[in-house]
Amino acid sequence: MNKEKFAQQMEFPPAIDQPNVYPLSWHAHTKKLEEIWDASQRDVWDPKKLPWDTFNASKYTWEQREAIAYWWTLLSVFDASAPPVFASAFIKTYEAHEEDAVRRCFFSVTRDEQNHEQMCGLAITKFLEHPDPITYEPKTDLGKRLQKNAKWLYFNGGRYWTGYKAAVPKYSLAVLFSSFLMGEIAAATIFHQMAAACTEPVFKEGFRNIGKDEGRHMGICMSLMERDYPKLAVEDRSMITKQIRAGYLFLSAVLFEPPMDFWDLPADFIANQREGEDVARKAGFAIPGYEAKLNNWRAAILNLKGVLDKYGIPFPAIPEVGITGQEITDVEMEDIIPVF
Repeated sequence: MNKEKFAQQMEFPPAIDQPNVYPLSWHAHTKKLEEIWDASQRDVWDPKKLPWDTFNASKYTWEQREAIAYWWTLLSVFDASAPPVFASAFIKTYEAHEEDAVRRCFFSVTRDEQNHEQMCGLAITKFLEHPDPITYEPKTDLGKRLQKNAKWLYFNGGRYWTGYKAAVPKYSLAVLFSSFLMGEIAAATIFHQMAAACTEPVFKEGFRNIGKDEGRHMGICMSLMERDYPKLAVEDRSMITKQIRAGYLFLSAVLFEPPMDFWDLPADFIANQREGEDVARKAGFAIPGYEAKLNNWRAAILNLKGVLDKYGIPFPAIPEVGITGQEITDVEMEDIIPVF
């Protein structure tokens, strides 16, 4: 702390260096964000209060239990990183002296993501009778291969945190919003689909709540983009284009299939994952199939493209889902901002 004293030298204190302190102000300029905050207060839910009393893991075979727990583990590689990721963005809204409702909306996202992570933990612990999919001892051959997948995913996900911490102070909130939106658009779709098709009441309810949360998060990003993008700095436009491509590569691991030239994964990864998803699907756990995932991703990306086109921001080529655009070839794990 700077110990230099000023009070005896001047009538009022000197200006405070920014960005390093919270605002003492509650400005309100974006009505839509106030409405989203109010919705977040109405929609608060507690994962522990879902109808877990209707769930009996023992009715599934151990192969089915390990396959469904693997999907939750895959999700948690992303969702367990979300609370600290959004907490960092939440702090940035204070450092940037964002208007009051923006700060509260980012608080609500951090709270929601904590719920999603808790949901993953509850499901995994119930299925495996163990609170940690990495140290759990698999009971089937498929379970062993899926655990190997999980360990590689966790290794890859861990590499992204250092890059994210370096990126948050470096980029404007306008760039961060575009990165967040990539995940939120696709996530809202997949969770609503799984809520509609899952046979377990506790998962239907959980997915319904998570899908609603993700829809609100998408609304926050859209409102901020509408507010900020008309005055976007030229240098931010190319960064947004690159981050959209990075978002596709990163989030494909959970929303589609991981691009093997980007993720550092063993050759049998996708085959093991497809086998596990098939077992889970036949047990009533509604993981979308390959074509459904492809269509979800394509629809989400086209929605995002529609938003960016409005502001004249070049869209990256995403040939994996048949979308042409600007070629982006230099994306590294360390460059990534996107979250789920």
